[in-house]
Amino acid sequence: MSHEKMTYYHQQLLKIKETFYPKDYLCRQVIQAKQYMDEHYAEKIDLPQIAREAFLSTFHFIRIFKKLYGITPHQYLITVRIKKAKELLRTNSNITEVCYSVGFTSATSFATLFKKISGISPSTYQNSSH
Repeated sequence: MSHEKMTYYHQQLLKIKETFYPKDYLCRQVIQAKQYMDEHYAEKIDLPQIAREAFLSTFHFIRIFKKLYGITPHQYLITVRIKKAKELLRTNSNITEVCYSVGFTSATSFATLFKKISGISPSTYQNSSH
């Protein structure tokens, strides 16, 4: 991955990570997998698939990802999906459609996670964002 494609945040992360994990190539692989999640959040993706994007075992990938970002890859993916859901809910989209369009497979789990992360239900969020 070239430095031009990396965001400023990723470049800074690579500089800071020297303190925590000195192997550049592993960090770059994890950053590549994170970018994969950013781009493919709406698809049905799982940890083994994401770890393959980093060319690492699932266990090793989770450990390095958490070291770099402070959360697990699964937590990060949920966060990305909820953030995208909020954007769609602000456009007055149907809540069930939003749920499936951001990669959740269950409206119930979507509503539960949304409330856990946001502190309010998707419908309350949608009503308050207008």
